[in-house]
Amino acid sequence: MGKFSLSQDLGIDLGTANTLVFVHGKGVVVREPTVVARDIQTGEVEAVGSSAYNMIGRTPGNISVVRPMKDGVIADYDTTAIMMKYFIKKAMRTRSLFAKKPNVMICVPSGITMVEERAVVDATKQAGAKDAFPIAEPFAAAIGAGLPVWEPTGSMIVDIGGGTTEVAVISLGGIVTSRSVRTAGDDMDDSITNYIRKHYNLMIGERSAESIKMDIGVAGEVAENVEIDIRGRDLLTGLPKTITVTSAEIAVSLRDTVESIVEAVKDTLEKTPPELAADIMDRGIVLSGGGALLQNLDKVISEETEMPVFVTDAPLESVANGTGKSLEYVKHFRSHPNVSSRSMNE
Repeated sequence: MGKFSLSQDLGIDLGTANTLVFVHGKGVVVREPTVVARDIQTGEVEAVGSSAYNMIGRTPGNISVVRPMKDGVIADYDTTAIMMKYFIKKAMRTRSLFAKKPNVMICVPSGITMVEERAVVDATKQAGAKDAFPIAEPFAAAIGAGLPVWEPTGSMIVDIGGGTTEVAVISLGGIVTSRSVRTAGDDMDDSITNYIRKHYNLMIGERSAESIKMDIGVAGEVAENVEIDIRGRDLLTGLPKTITVTSAEIAVSLRDTVESIVEAVKDTLEKTPPELAADIMDRGIVLSGGGALLQNLDKVISEETEMPVFVTDAPLESVANGTGKSLEYVKHFRSHPNVSSRSMNE
C-alpha cells in the first residue's frame, strides 16, 4: 500500500482545544472546538464543536459540557468517538452516497503511550474510518510548516497546543529526539484564572481566561502595559464584579508556564547530535500551534537559547495541514515507527 485514493481520505488534528479536519484537494474544511455537550440524565449528545463551546458556563443543571481530550490524549472514549463521527461526517458532506469509508491520518503527541495511541486509533475507526494511521504531532507540524523533514538536515519544531507542548528535532523523515510536556495553552488559561482569584478574589470562567490570554497575554518583559476590564464573581460577596488588569500582571501569571516550555526546548537541544544542532543554529527554531501566538514568546525562546526563532505562517493550521499532506507518504509511516516516537513523556 503506497498511496491512498486521496479524494476520500482525511487528515485530522485531534487537539485538546480544537479539532481540524483536512480533506485532500480542499485543505482544512472543519475547524471547531473539541467540546461536547451531553444531557446528564439521558446521555444524549446535545451539541458538538462550536455550538457546544458557546454553552460553556451557561448550561442548565441537566446538561454537562465536557472536553473529551485532556493533555493531548483521550479522557472520555465514547464521547470522543461520537464527536469524531460528527466532524468526519461534516468534512465528508459533499461526497457521493456510494463513497467508501475514508482512511484517516490522525496526529498523536510524540510522548503518547501504546495504550493511549491504540485508543485514538480505535476511536477513529469507531467514528467511521476504514483505517487509521497515527502520526506524531511535531512531525505533522513540521510538514505543515514547510520544513525539509525528508532531507539529511536538522529541523526543530516547537508545537504548543492546548494540552501539550511538543518539541522535536527531525531529520531524514524521522524524529531524532523529542520532548512532550503536558504544559501548554490550557495551563496558561489556568494560570491566569488562579492569579486573578488569588490577587483579586475574583472567579472567572475558562472562556474569559482564554480571551484575556489572546487579548493582552505576553511572555517575558512587557514593552507596552495595556489594561483590560474583566468581569467575574466576587468570592467574598458572591456578587458580579468588574476589575481592571494589565498585561504586566498577565505576564507575571504566565511566567511559570513559559519557563516550562523554554526548559523543554533546552532539554531537547541538549540531546541533539552536534551536526544537527549546527543545522538548527543556521535555520532556527520554528514555533507552531495556538500557543505560538502568545506575544513575545518567540523572543523569549530566542534569548534563552541564543538561536533565531520564527513563528510559522498559520500556526493554528500547521498540524492539520501536515497531517493531510502526510497521506501521500503512508508507506513511509508504516515502515518508520520512530515517526510516532515515544522518546520522552512528562
